[in-house]
Order: sequence, then structure tokens, then C-alpha cells
Amino acid sequence: MEPDARKSRQTGAERTADFGFRRVPAGEKSSLVRAVFDGVAPHYDLMNDLMSFGVHRLWRQALIDWLNPRTCSRLLDLAGGTGDIALRFLARAAKKGGGASAVVCDPSEAMMRIGEARAIDRGILQELRFVCGAAESIPAGPRSFDACTIAFGLRNVTDRAQALSEIWRVLKPGGRFLCLEFTPVDTPLLAALYDRYSFSVVPKLGQVVAGRGEDYRYLVESIRRFPDAQSLAVAMRQAGFARVQYRLLSAGIAALHSAWRI
Repeated sequence: MEPDARKSRQTGAERTADFGFRRVPAGEKSSLVRAVFDGVAPHYDLMNDLMSFGVHRLWRQALIDWLNPRTCSRLLDLAGGTGDIALRFLARAAKKGGGASAVVCDPSEAMMRIGEARAIDRGILQELRFVCGAAESIPAGPRSFDACTIAFGLRNVTDRAQALSEIWRVLKPGGRFLCLEFTPVDTPLLAALYDRYSFSVVPKLGQVVAGRGEDYRYLVESIRRFPDAQSLAVAMRQAGFARVQYRLLSAGIAALHSAWRI
């Protein structure tokens, strides 16, 4: 083996990524995350309601309000397995005259099966498609979408910079990207209470409701490993996005970012 090839192979083998508070080989993270979401899929929406006391619905609505979907626009919803954002998008566009369409792209087929069943129950058969794929390698051509959203999914990707680059690639010029994600809490008292709730209550709740306590411990840990809103805004600009803005929600527990491909 040539020295350069050996060095390249060793470098690839040594790459690691955060999986909660653990460091794992980068090549293994995606399968570990997929296993988490395959496991929690049957109780995912119920647990979101219980963990956030229903507030996550207000956050998702704030995303749709800020996006303000246009008629005849095409949305890519990444990590959107159960279809919540895509369905909200289509409902809002329909009020303006319809003609919009959406693609949900998620690595978890178990999550997407729930989303597909929900869409069928609502009689949405043509406007919404579900595609298995990862944010770092979106199965779509360049300049394919008018808008892209990702809600509580960016922290689960292995290579965040690559995912942002892919999002920029598949957006049309003038296309918009919105990201809803948890962000570190700055207020010391609130941060202490939030930590106690997250690490003491959420895993126990996940065990009782879904039988998946350790999976929910990972989800809590992944929030703590995610960068703050300002750092994420910088990463978006580095990926080529313009007019990057963000809003803090619920005393800074979550952040909603908006960016454009110009």
C-alpha cells in the first residue's frame, strides 16, 4: 500500500462524531441515530406533546408562519418523517389557492410509514411524497426546491457542514431554508431547571410511555452537544446562505433560523 493511501485510510478510520455524550466512529453515527428513531417512531408525536407540554406545536407553527408558503411552491422537509411540517405547509398553501407540493426526506422508514399513513388519512395522495435519505446526501437534483425545512433534525446529522451545503445545492436561487432546533439556555436558573427536567424526567417518561428510556437520554444529550444559535448562523453563512436571521423561542429553549439562497 502506498504511504498516502495508508494515511488517508487511517484518517478516515479515526474520524469520530458525537452521539449524545459519547464519541463514536463517524461512519457508525447514522445507523445509531436511525435505530433510535426507528425505535421511538410509534410514540414519537405523543412523547413530543408530553415532553414539551404541547409547546412544540407552537414552535412548528411559528416556522410555518415565518415561511408563509406560496401557492405552487415546492418544499423539501428534511428529517420530517411523521410529516408534521409538510402537512402544515400544504394546508397553509391550500388556503392561498393550492398547487404546492412537498417531499419528506428521512433516513427512518419507520417514521415515514407513520407520516404516510397520516397523509392518507387526510386524503393527501398526490401533493406529498416520502423519500428515504440523509441530509448529507439529499436524493434530489440541484435547484429542485423553493423551500427547505428541518425541525429538530439537524443535530442528528453526522456532518453538519455537508448537510448545509446539500441544502444550499437543492434550493433554487431565491429559495429559503428554515431550521427549528433546540439551543443552549443562557439564563442560569432556567438552565439548571431545564437540565434537571431533561435528564431526570425525560428518560423516565420515555421508558414509561415508549419503553425507550436510553433513546430519550440520547435525544436530551444531543441537544446539549448542539451549537448555540449564533454559531449555527455563522455555519449557515459559511455554507453560502445569505440574509441569515434567527429568533429565540420560549425563553431561548429553541431557535428558529431563516436563510436564503441568493
